[in-house]
Amino acid sequence: MTELTIIQRSPDPEQVAAQSRTRRSIAEKIRAMGQNRIGALILLIATAAAIIWANVSIGSYETFWETHLTVGVGDLQLDFTLHALVNDALMAIFFFTVGLEVRREFAIGELTSWSRAVVPVVAAIAGLAIPALLFVLIAAGSGHEYAWGIVISTDTAFLVGALALIGPRVPGRLRVFLLALAVVDDIGALSIIALVYTENFNPMPLLIAAAGLTGVYFTRYLRGGRGPVYATLSIIVWLAFLASGVHPTLAGVAIALLVPVYRPDRRDVEHALDLARTFRQSPNTEYARAAANSLRESISINERLQSAYAPYVAYVILPLFALANAGVVISPEILAGAMTSALTWGIVVGLVVGKFIGVFGSAAVLRVLKIGEFGPGLTLDRIAGGAALCGIGFTISLFIVDLAIDDPAAQNQARVGVLAASVIAFLVSTVIFRISDVVRPDLESGQTLMRPVDAKRDHVFGSENAPYTIVEYGDFQCGFCLKASGSIQEVKEELGDDLRYVWRHAPLTQYHPNALAGAEAAEAASLQGKFFEFERGLFTDQENQRPSDIIRLARELGLDIEKFERDLTSPEVTGRVRDDMLDAEAMNITSVPTLFINGRRHTGPYDSQSLIRALSQPDQGTATATLTTPTL
Repeated sequence: MTELTIIQRSPDPEQVAAQSRTRRSIAEKIRAMGQNRIGALILLIATAAAIIWANVSIGSYETFWETHLTVGVGDLQLDFTLHALVNDALMAIFFFTVGLEVRREFAIGELTSWSRAVVPVVAAIAGLAIPALLFVLIAAGSGHEYAWGIVISTDTAFLVGALALIGPRVPGRLRVFLLALAVVDDIGALSIIALVYTENFNPMPLLIAAAGLTGVYFTRYLRGGRGPVYATLSIIVWLAFLASGVHPTLAGVAIALLVPVYRPDRRDVEHALDLARTFRQSPNTEYARAAANSLRESISINERLQSAYAPYVAYVILPLFALANAGVVISPEILAGAMTSALTWGIVVGLVVGKFIGVFGSAAVLRVLKIGEFGPGLTLDRIAGGAALCGIGFTISLFIVDLAIDDPAAQNQARVGVLAASVIAFLVSTVIFRISDVVRPDLESGQTLMRPVDAKRDHVFGSENAPYTIVEYGDFQCGFCLKASGSIQEVKEELGDDLRYVWRHAPLTQYHPNALAGAEAAEAASLQGKFFEFERGLFTDQENQRPSDIIRLARELGLDIEKFERDLTSPEVTGRVRDDMLDAEAMNITSVPTLFINGRRHTGPYDSQSLIRALSQPDQGTATATLTTPTL
């Protein structure tokens, strides 16, 4: 065993200044979580307003939403009630954004890899089937068995908002799991609406819809003016769905699935940067317009539309939907009727119990059978809280109430069931999350390395059987990480084969815009066996890590450039970097470099002798520790 020589050194003074940046990054995360709550809060306020309005002035609530609105020219006219305008027209925009998210997840998101997708997909399917089965069993004989679609879907808006409000301290991997589950859940719900709750079907208008959808697909090839073309074709497709008897909101989904989605191409990004530099050198309206258009075009239409419509959906459309559909008349007689109604209890049990059994039960079985990826932080107690939260049906549940039930009294009982189930699901998940935080306090403390070193997965430099291990979570644009790499190299020279070094990604994108691209480029290089060579190249020139610089470095290292560029946007590469980032979040890593020394987190300076001293500690021999240092 190599003798460890210990020399006392003072901490790097730059670490002190970086502490303020760490606190600032934490504040930014808090603000981001607050933004996620806003949509759910507005939706909750709209729901309460609808209930109050319906009970204070029953006649005015119903009269207002049954007001007719006629739009048209000459003999060509459309007649809607305000209620139908919200449910058939505005909700088509909501379903359009759902379709965009579905398209993105299957193209470049969490559902591109089967090992990642299998757990949320199976959980979502079980979360659709078991609630429907329980509802049918309970509502049998009531005459409302056909309304089983009410209990199949989870409200994504409330799910995300509630998770931000009451979720665990580090919800990252649970959030990814629930969002992937919600996408599959939405697909199932939309399919059921189309196949089960479509009446008076007329296939002829769908031929017009098919022609319009074909036009939507080919619009991507237009050189300019795509926006008006998309809008015109979308209106035609929506009208065709309306005339066919298929619920017109599904037109939004059909259109969204044809909108292209892709990761930014480096050539497009470089062109946008060149135009921006030209504008800076010679500011004028022509260059400004060209630079703005180039920047916009470098992002896929799918992502641009999601960003554009998301605020309107969250802050306008969904609150209006709640205001138009959540107006439950509450009286002692109605509540007494709901308490004894098989319809109401079928909804409550289906959403609260069925969703929990379906999502949690299937995930637990997959965990026992070791099928699919869970990852650090996605523990069964966390999944249990998320499964309970899935019992908030609300938006699509209220939507299907209107489709599946004609009797106003039964509709009222169903709405009582949906609202009661949502409240119960919220309370149950709150209890589960709070208990989970209490019984697993060290899970988020970050004092132990949650994902053990795996030679097949990790980037390991040194002998697999080395008695000492340093795992670094770092950022290729971070000056402190550059210093740490030099210190670790000195330790390696001192200890030789007794040390193995492992790099994991924790890019601080709020400070280093190119850090994420650098991490993905290093992963792409690793697929050609050049990870550590690429890492050294990135550290050597931290100021120049634009797309062209990354390609230049790959060429200098002799990489296959065509394969390298393909791998840059592959799900394997992007998923690998995101996994490291989620692991870092689960361990409350808010600054880099963060070093885990033999599995235990070491707080202090990271010069070579300090690292050697930490490695020599008796309690560092078997655990997995980390040294957390300031962020740049």
